[in-house]
Amino acid sequence: MKRFLLAFLLLSSAAGALAQAPLSTAPDVDAVWQAAINAFALDDREHAPPPGGIVFVGSSSIRLWNDLEHQFRDAPVVIKRGFGGSKLSDCVHFLDRLVIRYRPRLVLVYAGDNDLAEGRSPEEVLQQFKALVRGVHRSLPDTRVAFISVKPSPAREPIIPEVRRANELVQRYTSSEAELDFIDVFTPMLGPDGRPRAELFRPDRLHLNAAGYALWKARITPHLQQQ
Repeated sequence: MKRFLLAFLLLSSAAGALAQAPLSTAPDVDAVWQAAINAFALDDREHAPPPGGIVFVGSSSIRLWNDLEHQFRDAPVVIKRGFGGSKLSDCVHFLDRLVIRYRPRLVLVYAGDNDLAEGRSPEEVLQQFKALVRGVHRSLPDTRVAFISVKPSPAREPIIPEVRRANELVQRYTSSEAELDFIDVFTPMLGPDGRPRAELFRPDRLHLNAAGYALWKARITPHLQQQ
């Protein structure tokens, strides 16, 4: 219990540091995420996972999936490495500590949401994902990498055209490369009117509730079974 409390406090501190960073300056990536990375390192020291598992890495949609390991309990090893507010570039920056060190057989990535919200282009999202894939395959050429599509959220409805475009670019890339997958959660999260399904989200209209995560699980599970 103490371990989980300490990890929670460290991760909360990291999210707070990001929120307080001046908008006019580019914060030092290591400084912003030091508490989160330290929390993961502490968890590794106390419960070192064996190689060959599955790593979920990305932003708050991964971090807030509280029962993720239980949801995918049929997999021998599931490692959750989500840090709220992070971008794809942050995942690339910390790739050695968030992914490579575990030598997984599969990496599932959810990031790009915050990139687009901060004004980065769909093309930049694609380039960052390509950089992540190159980093993984440089060390682990047989490891599969799956991109969980950027979700359509009510709070970010104005950028849905950019979300759609980023997903299309990444899906096209993954379909042309070996050892890559694209998991479409975007399409089933839209209602008949083409707008985000509000019933899948928490009151903040950005993060998923239990129904939203149930949908994600249903879309992700077949990709785990293919491995």
